[in-house]
Amino acid sequence: MKVILDLHYMPSIEYFIILAHADEVWIEAHEHFQKQSYRNRCFILASNQVERLTVPVKYANKGLPIQVMELDQKVNWAKKHWRAIESAYRRAPFFEFYDRQIQQVLLKGHTSLFELNKEILGLLCQLLGVKCRIHYTEGYENNYAENFVDLRTKVDAKGEHHITNLQPYIQVFGEQFLPNLSILDLLFCEGPASKGILEKQYTSLLP
Repeated sequence: MKVILDLHYMPSIEYFIILAHADEVWIEAHEHFQKQSYRNRCFILASNQVERLTVPVKYANKGLPIQVMELDQKVNWAKKHWRAIESAYRRAPFFEFYDRQIQQVLLKGHTSLFELNKEILGLLCQLLGVKCRIHYTEGYENNYAENFVDLRTKVDAKGEHHITNLQPYIQVFGEQFLPNLSILDLLFCEGPASKGILEKQYTSLLP
C-alpha cells in the first residue's frame, strides 16, 4: 500500500498506525503551512490532563511553503517542550531507554520546522521498528494515481481520530485511557511492544 501524508511534529498514534500498515509512505514536502494542525503541535498526557505542545513558527499567517517555515527562537520552546515531556513521562517504564535520543534531536537547534519534523520522524521510526519505505515528494500534485491513498490533511489535530480495534495500554496518569496522543505516550509506556500494538490497530482512513 502506498500512502501520501503531511509531515507532523511528534506525530500521533494514528499517524504511526498508518505507517505500520503501509509499504511506502510519501511525505508531502511542497504543501503550504497550515495553522492549528499537527504540523507544529502534538498532545501528551501530563498529570491528569492532556497538554498541547506547539512549536512556534515565524509568519504562520502567511501560508508559506512548509519548507521555508522558520522556527521562532524568541522563546526557548525546545527546552520548555522537553521539560514538559520529561515531567509527563519520567515515571513511564521505558522513558530512560529513549529519552536521550529524543532530547538530542529536540534540542539540536533546528531553524526549519520541516527539517525538525523530518529528523524526529526518522528517529521515531527507528525506535519503533517501523520499516515502511519513506520518500519525500519532489513537487506538489493535486491528485495522485489510484494506487496511492492520499491522506494529506486527513489526520487532523482538530477532529476525532479514526482508529479501529483500539488497543488500550497502561498510561502514566489517569484511570481512563486516552487514545491517540503523541506516539511518545505509547513509546515511553510500552517500549518494544509498541510496534505490535500499532499493528493490531487500524484506521478507517485506510482502505
